[in-house]
Formats: sequence, C-alpha cells, structure tokens
Amino acid sequence: MKNRPDKEQPADIARGQAFVESLGKANAKDIVKMLRWNDRYGIKFLRLSSEMFPFASHLEYGYKLAPFVSEELAKAGRVAAELGHRLTTHPGQYTQLGSPRKQVIDSALRDLDYHAELLSLLKLPPQQNRDAVMVLHLGGVFGDKAATLDRFRENYAKLPPGVKDRLVLENDDVSWSVHDLLPLCEALNIPMVLDFHHNNIIFDSDKIREGTKDIMDLYPRILATWKRKNITPKMHYSEPTPSAITGRQRRKHNPRVATLPPCPPDMDLMIEAKDKEQAVFELMRIFKLPGYDTFNDIIPHVRKDDNKPIKMPKKKTPRKKKTVKNEDEDLQAAEEAIEAEEGPIQKTITGEEVGMGGPEGRVYWPPGMEHWLRPMKKVIKPKAAKDETKLTPTQKKKAVVEAAKEGVKIEEEVETNGIKEEASVAATPTPASKKAKAPTKPTPNAATKKAVNGPKKSAKNVSRPSTSEDDADEPLSEFEEKEETDIPKKRITNGTAATKRHSVRAKKMSYAEHDEDEVE
Repeated sequence: MKNRPDKEQPADIARGQAFVESLGKANAKDIVKMLRWNDRYGIKFLRLSSEMFPFASHLEYGYKLAPFVSEELAKAGRVAAELGHRLTTHPGQYTQLGSPRKQVIDSALRDLDYHAELLSLLKLPPQQNRDAVMVLHLGGVFGDKAATLDRFRENYAKLPPGVKDRLVLENDDVSWSVHDLLPLCEALNIPMVLDFHHNNIIFDSDKIREGTKDIMDLYPRILATWKRKNITPKMHYSEPTPSAITGRQRRKHNPRVATLPPCPPDMDLMIEAKDKEQAVFELMRIFKLPGYDTFNDIIPHVRKDDNKPIKMPKKKTPRKKKTVKNEDEDLQAAEEAIEAEEGPIQKTITGEEVGMGGPEGRVYWPPGMEHWLRPMKKVIKPKAAKDETKLTPTQKKKAVVEAAKEGVKIEEEVETNGIKEEASVAATPTPASKKAKAPTKPTPNAATKKAVNGPKKSAKNVSRPSTSEDDADEPLSEFEEKEETDIPKKRITNGTAATKRHSVRAKKMSYAEHDEDEVE
C-alpha cells in the first residue's frame, strides 16, 4: 500500500490507498464491457477475477469496497441482470479452511469476506444473486484427512451467513476426490461443483470406472446439494494436454477442448481452458451451439474495431499554450487535412464498441494462430535506383566523388595483384600498335622488369621502348609485322617475367636489315 506512482514523493499510505482504489474502479468499469462482449457472442457466464481490487483482504492494508466502488459495481450488476448473465468468483488456492495454522485460517476468513462483499455490491436480482457463488477447494490434507475434515467443519461454522450462502466446494486434482467431498457437502448443506477433469486424475480406485459411469450414478446426489438451496447447479469441464502421461502432467489444462461432457439441461457448464473464449467458440462451431453464427475469423494483423491515431500536422508558428478549446481546434484541423489528402477517415469509435470485433464479428482465430493478433513485422523493401535527373547538385557532387573513389580503389587492387590493363600500360602508342588489330604490350626490358619486380609505381611512370619520329613514320616490313603479332600479348603475369621459352625466342629474333642482305 506504500507503493505509489510518484516516486519523487515520500511513501504515504493515503496516497497508496488512493492509487489502489483508482485501479479497482477501472477494473469494475470494465465488467460492463466484458458482459456486453460475451452477450454479443452468446456467452452467458463470467468468472470475476479475485485480483480486481489489490490488497483488499490484506491483514494490514486491507479495505472495504463500499462506498468508493459501490456505484461502479451496481452498474455492472444492472447490466448482468438485463442480459441474464451468471457471475461467480473463485478464491485462490491459499484460501483454506482446513489448515492447522491459525494465520492461514484468519487470512481465509478475510478473503472470503472480501469476495462476499464484491458479489453483494452487484445488487443482482434474487435468483441471480443466489447463483453468484464462491467456488472453493478444500485444500491440503496435512497428513490426516479425517483431522482436516474436522477442522473444516469447525471453521465453516464460524463463517457469517453471507459467506455460507455463497460458498460451494469443488473436487480438486491433488487430494480431494468427488467421493471425499460429497458426504461432507451433504452433511453441511454445501453445494458441490463437479469438475470432470479433476475427477479423471483424483478418484476412488475402489469404484467402477467405465468412462463416466461412476459419476453418472452420483448425478442425483450432486444435483440435490444445489436444489436444496435453490441455486442453479454448475459444473466445470476441461481436458489435459494430448502429450500428458503422468498425473502431474495431466493437471495442465489443454488450451481448447474437443468435446462436451454429459450435462443436464438445467445445469450451467463452465469451460476451463487456456484459450478462454476461443475454446468456447471452438465448441460452438463443432456442435453448432447457439451463437455459433455470431462470429467470424479475424483478418491477420488487421483491426477495424479500434480507433486510428490521427497525426497532428507540424506547425511552423510558435507553440501556443494548450487549452481544451485549442486541442479541439487542432484535432479538427488535423482531420480536415487528412481527409483532403487521403479521403474520409474512420470516425472515432465509442469506448463501448472498441474491441467488439467490428460489424463482421471477427473475434475467432484457429488453434495456433495467436500471432494473427500481433502487428505485422516491418517489411524492409530495397531502395529503388535513384534517377540522376532528379538529383540535387549536392547529391550529384557526392555521386561523382564516390565514383572517383571507386575508380582509385579498383586501380589499387590491379596494381597490388600485378595486373595492369592494356589501356593503362599502353598510354603512349608504339609504331606496332598503330597497325596491329589488337593492342599489344611491348617486349619486357630491364626497365619494365624493374618496374614490375621492384617498388610499385603508377602506370604513367613505367618506362617504355624509346622510338624516334623517323621510326614512327616508316612502315613495318612484312616480316616485322608478322613477328610483332606473334609475340604473346601477356608477357607479365602476376608480377613475374615471361616464360623461358618466350625469352629464348626473343633472343633469336633479329630485325637488322644487313642480316637480310647477307642472306641474299
């Protein structure tokens, strides 16, 4: 109770009490919304949460519900009466009247008194008020079943009449079977809630067990415990998970159930499943129960029963002090701006209609499709190629710089690998390159070998065979042209000199004119 939303202020019980009461009021107001939602889809049963009012039954900080939430609970009761719904509660597992510890008994009495006040403030009509029961488990065995039953009888006698009128017992899945509780309920005039799932885990092994035959034989006695107090009977049904084998594993409830138990027409049946109302919808569709045609499958990641946020336009004018009038004007201006650009927008949905499934009643999702409720993950699309004609001068300049950097990077990679492109090596044309069909590289000499094997230099600093202007003007002979074209184009590979075969061949070649004269 000392916890407070404003941690900058010192702890204060009064402030904490006010904060807790505000939470309880909000929860009480939501009961109306839940009742109308259930009624729209043919569900007439609602179990109110025991945690609606935090710390209400606490030893030190407990409080009464009246008068701070009396009005909200009375309104919820009027709606339940109008729609004909049944409201119940189920105190927690630590509320035990058979415990040997006095502290546990005192806490149980406070908790039961809190639940009784909650149901009484609903101000339900007489029959619905009698049907608003508190379901309780007997609790632990504490090593001796007979002694535990005696303590329960003793503490039950101390309960106020308002609690006795609403208290009912349920067989559990740990200690107490139907055959253990039924004689106690008959002796103390307490209605007994039959739970089929628990009965399949904890049962009397001496009794006949052929399906539900042993329970069917007990139906008249179970129903009599309700009718003696003029309360509408109720039963619980659930199923274990398919993979469960041991008793401990079978205690876990399956998200949905596949069938219905034998149930008298004058008895209310509550489905206990992890998927809550979705499990009820599943049964409605399987057995074509009343209300099966009131709902449809949801559309994945789409919600049409909620308000869309309206983005406020950016203002260039100085921000003025916000008032209620200014906020209304800004909202109206934002709506007009959106309608002008995108057409008519979805109008604001009232608070009572939010979350109701829309006009199509899209509230059901198939088993395993809970992710349909979550927003769709953001899909990142690849950026389209930019149109150069639409680039700004700054973007064009940046693109030129990046292209230049990319060119330098490629040139550095080429020099690092020892491979030079023809265009970079043959920057200055030679006489042979003018007439050759394909560009060729000059014969390696000492200068080029030094450039390749020595320190790396740029292409423009590599020395080339010297030529005179006279040589450039004279045409090549047939023999010279043939020999020039026969020289391999790539004389340097990966920074190494030409092969030995090519070197020997180059030494045997002679282009002197006097050699031809001597041959003649």
